[in-house]
Amino acid sequence: MQTQTNSIKSTMITYGVILGGISIVFQLMLFFLNMHYQQPPAVGIVSLLIMTGLLLFAFIQFKKINEGFLSLSEAIKIGLGISLISALIGIVYSLILTNVLDPDTMQKTLDFTFDKMRAENPEMPQDAIDTAREMSEKFSNPMISSAFQLIGALFIGFIISLIGGLIVKKSRPE
Repeated sequence: MQTQTNSIKSTMITYGVILGGISIVFQLMLFFLNMHYQQPPAVGIVSLLIMTGLLLFAFIQFKKINEGFLSLSEAIKIGLGISLISALIGIVYSLILTNVLDPDTMQKTLDFTFDKMRAENPEMPQDAIDTAREMSEKFSNPMISSAFQLIGALFIGFIISLIGGLIVKKSRPE
């Protein structure tokens, strides 16, 4: 049982660091293309595909070192652990991005978002836009955005782990 616990932890750490590294490389690519503040839907889809692929690969690798067995609870533990480690790495990157690489990232994001909102909804009153912008600025604080990033990663990691675990699981015979 101790060996299985160690292999779960090592799987979480190994693949969490790999997912965090891949995510940072992807985000740096967006930064160098000056797209890091726009976040088009394709970026979210690619990120989700990367996370899904890596979690499924981690489940399969764990299953191989665990005599071909993987329970749903093990898949969820591994998936949440990988998501947590990756999210923590992503938070560190986000803090470096917003404090060192491009301190104007949040302002660029808000400007881009509200310019797009005005273009898509020209009849929207200016006071509604101003109110929305004030609320967005309150939530753009690093602590709040880090909390949302962590909660989002764990939620998505849980959903992927649940579905992936159901697909990949193989219970031990009783």
